[in-house]
Amino acid sequence: MITLYGMPLSGHVHRVRLLLSMLGLDYHFEVVDASSPELRRMNPLGQVPVLRDGDLVLADSNAILVYLAKAYGAGTQWLPDDPVGAAHVQRWLSIAAGELRQGPAAARMVALFHKAGEPDDARARAAKLLGFMDAFLRGRSYLAADCPTLADLACYGYTAHAPEGGISLDPYPAVRAWLERIEALPGFVPLPWRE
Repeated sequence: MITLYGMPLSGHVHRVRLLLSMLGLDYHFEVVDASSPELRRMNPLGQVPVLRDGDLVLADSNAILVYLAKAYGAGTQWLPDDPVGAAHVQRWLSIAAGELRQGPAAARMVALFHKAGEPDDARARAAKLLGFMDAFLRGRSYLAADCPTLADLACYGYTAHAPEGGISLDPYPAVRAWLERIEALPGFVPLPWRE
């Protein structure tokens, strides 16, 4: 059985939960603290998520997405086999690990969890990214292809929860429409809002 270790409010964990659900895979979710010795044994960097599948222990949400798509979603739309399609997905996985992490995700971490950071810088980065995404999504349904891919799952959580970091999505109608399309997909599971 697959075990996913993480924290329920993590957008990185959520992207993996989305794919597991959309692939219809059974898995066990185990909540771990980032400072726990158990997590440090699996990932010395102390980051979530971590996935265990048999003897395989894999950290990094985007690496986990690629693994799951290749191992359990072969022949599906999640990670195209053709070089151009795969490159388009990889571009958005890089954006999720870079601009999205440094913008909306960082603003959310400062606002919700009182993590160290520069909220004004994070919000400025978020505005730049969301403006880019909004322009890119005009006339498109999804980020990397004509159907949902790993790119959409990787970018969904922190984009949808940008308001938790003080970032309004009101100026970005194409982004809001894209979020609604992701939320309408079979197997969609929501990322909990901080209460």
